[in-house]
Amino acid sequence: MSFDLLHVGTLVAVAHILGIIAAAHAILHTRTSQGAIAWAVSLVAMPYLTLIPYLFLGRSKFAGYADARRVENELLRTRAHPQVWDTQASSAGVPTQQLGSRLVQSLTRLGGMPFLPGNTVRTLVNGTATFEAIFEAIENARRYVIVQFFIVRDDALGDMLKDALIAKAKQGVRVYFLYDSIGSFDLPHRYVAALRAAGIEMQPFATNRLFVNRLQLNFRNHRKIVAVDGERAFVGGHNVGVEYLGAKPPLSPWRDTHIEVRGPAVASIQFVFIEDWYWATQQLPKFDAPAADSVTPSFDQPGDHGANERAANNMHCLVLPSGPADKQETCSLFFVEAINAARERIWITTPYLVPDEAVFAALRLAALRGVDVRILIPSRRDHLVVFAASKLYAYDSLRAGIRIFRYQPGFLHQKVVLIDSSAAAIGSANLDNRSFRLNFEIMVLTVDRGFALEVETMLLDDFAESREIDGDEYRKSNALRRMLMHVARLFSPIL
Repeated sequence: MSFDLLHVGTLVAVAHILGIIAAAHAILHTRTSQGAIAWAVSLVAMPYLTLIPYLFLGRSKFAGYADARRVENELLRTRAHPQVWDTQASSAGVPTQQLGSRLVQSLTRLGGMPFLPGNTVRTLVNGTATFEAIFEAIENARRYVIVQFFIVRDDALGDMLKDALIAKAKQGVRVYFLYDSIGSFDLPHRYVAALRAAGIEMQPFATNRLFVNRLQLNFRNHRKIVAVDGERAFVGGHNVGVEYLGAKPPLSPWRDTHIEVRGPAVASIQFVFIEDWYWATQQLPKFDAPAADSVTPSFDQPGDHGANERAANNMHCLVLPSGPADKQETCSLFFVEAINAARERIWITTPYLVPDEAVFAALRLAALRGVDVRILIPSRRDHLVVFAASKLYAYDSLRAGIRIFRYQPGFLHQKVVLIDSSAAAIGSANLDNRSFRLNFEIMVLTVDRGFALEVETMLLDDFAESREIDGDEYRKSNALRRMLMHVARLFSPIL
């Protein structure tokens, strides 16, 4: 028995020593002080539970990646950026009139892309409308199709996408398909092999080109992009899986939003894909530029779907990509700037309410200056720890005068920001630290009063199916549940 106890004691001592070493590493390398504290405390106090997760998830500055990615992006943006950036940038026009010069300047510098005029944007509410529009666009492709998703499943919807892409490849259309290696970890080889056998260029996105990062599971490419012939692009919250069609209880019906963009901003969306593709393959995709008279921004053609169609072809769009290799914390700063710019209202929908201190402070200050601040979150959970942390943030938000709503019919996954009556942003970024600092995201900010009204109408429908919460959700929880909420929030910098 003494022999066994001796070995157990040795293992415990080794675990604590390794925990202290890992805690020191976290303090030196974690990007935020909150994240460093969360990791350091857990590694010292509970090394048996946290050492392995830290190995896979803990490093927010990873060996050489940020510098390498940044250099590649800067070279691409200098040498291969879309010509419309030089010829059609509209940042000094309508966007400045509607949002103010300071906000426009900061956002264009953050994202490294200009506002572009002459676009039409429409909302695609939920999975059926989204994938009907995507499949219709793919069916009409003449030159090339690019596809990028965080999650791709080998299910009924995945098969539909595979069949549609193979059919176009057989017609001589170039197809490029990028999927995240972590989000699509269970995608079988036969699925990828079938697409490659048809001549489709399909690659996983991973940040682990260097051996030291082989165990790193952070830094996921959370973007969802489809673009066809440089004329139409789709961005939003849907991935490829039947759950996004509302066909997978208990989270169904699934509430999500995509947008379809036509016009010059498609080039910016496409360029975000080019940057990711170049990182994954070290090659540039071969795109044929569309003829000038082939770009048709309006939605008045046969075959278009959805009631939210707009024929005013002069929406100003800013494509704002963000990721862990950015010089600044682009995604977090975008939310801070959007919230600070609001004078009448800022409405946000997000599946996860785990903001960092800067964003949370901006939200509270907006409420204090009389802005109508509303946040729509799910009533059902898909991640226990995140949901528990969100409950505590919701309670603290209520105390600051922020209105919190829980969507009742099913799981809410859309990512939407409405600023006053002039602009709206839709894309892939959640209101959480993972989107702010760890994931690659994309948002499209559209400055147009008509589009803002369309988004307002959509959100009012969502609020009508939601329940506004009060402090009782927290106060009436028993002591154990409250403790779990507070413990979960300790880990919010790494959620």
